[in-house]
Amino acid sequence: MLNLRGLDRDETREALAPFGLSAELSARVFARVQGSGAVGFPPDSVRGLPRAAAAALEEACEWPSLEIVERRRAADGFVKYLFRTVDGHEVEAVRIPLPDPAAARELRERRRRGEAGGLEALPTAKYTLCLSSQVGCALGCVFCATGRLGGIRSLKTWEILAQHRAIAAEAEHPVRGVVFMGMGEPLLNYENVIRAARILSDPAGPAIAAKAISISTAGVLPAIRRFTAEGHHYRLILSLGAPTSAERRLLMPIDDRWPLADVMAAIRDHAEVTGVRATLAYVVIGGVNCSPDHARDLGALIGQTRVKLNLIDVTDETGTYRRATPEELAAFRDALTALGVPVVRRYSGGADIGAACGTLAATRRGDLVPLRARG
Repeated sequence: MLNLRGLDRDETREALAPFGLSAELSARVFARVQGSGAVGFPPDSVRGLPRAAAAALEEACEWPSLEIVERRRAADGFVKYLFRTVDGHEVEAVRIPLPDPAAARELRERRRRGEAGGLEALPTAKYTLCLSSQVGCALGCVFCATGRLGGIRSLKTWEILAQHRAIAAEAEHPVRGVVFMGMGEPLLNYENVIRAARILSDPAGPAIAAKAISISTAGVLPAIRRFTAEGHHYRLILSLGAPTSAERRLLMPIDDRWPLADVMAAIRDHAEVTGVRATLAYVVIGGVNCSPDHARDLGALIGQTRVKLNLIDVTDETGTYRRATPEELAAFRDALTALGVPVVRRYSGGADIGAACGTLAATRRGDLVPLRARG
């Protein structure tokens, strides 16, 4: 059977050529499948599609999907979805609420002038989705719940896109961004992740801007080099965990295979080729990796590379690792700032439903929440 849900625009054209469809008709079919999320080819569903070709496609195509097992809504507006695959595995994705950027800037300015309260919140204007690329993860980062599951299998392109399609269909606001920071190591599923990103950013598909699609990696060196060589416009994020290999390999075993110095060299090359600041994600663990000495080592690692450093609070439901105290975090940030490292503290939302960074593990609590479909 033919599964058009896993094909990009060019692959759709090639797959439909035996049905006698022109490139123009194939593009319309692609838009119906990937842009509208429609199923099947009833009469007049695709302008110009001959009835005989429509009937042949009806006979040839299959339309697999993921089952939504559960939704959990957090107090801060994050919603975590639990999906079941056709072969019985479960993966999670998260819907992240975002305000309008102009409204956020205006609120910051009013706060600066003392005209807004600290608890004033902005209404949601759009969403970013955190998508999974694998069932489980083979890398075994010690602070990550997904890593404790082990590596099970990679998701197919259509399974990645199905997460987006299902969540977007229920969203009250448009989905304007995607981060591949869910379950799995995206660059160990390179082909499917890149194809999914290509479809998500296609103007005839979901039309998400390429620069609004982020792909995170723990440091799969060959894939980082390939990503740079292929000239993709998606944002690449490196998860650090520690500023030296000696400390990093205790948290992220991938360092034994691809040492931090080599990975950082590849990230430095990527920044130079793209002309964009390298984005580094740093999970801050109290008493482990956030002392002023760690800040100095991190500054030495970064060197003259233009970076943006995202600090992310650890969320470990086992209790093995704790968040940094306000004093630890302030000292760490002050030391980084003194070194000239641009620091952003990223909000890790949805902690009360297990949707925060590092907590995706296909767990269930049975507290389904109703979501109003957009429309």
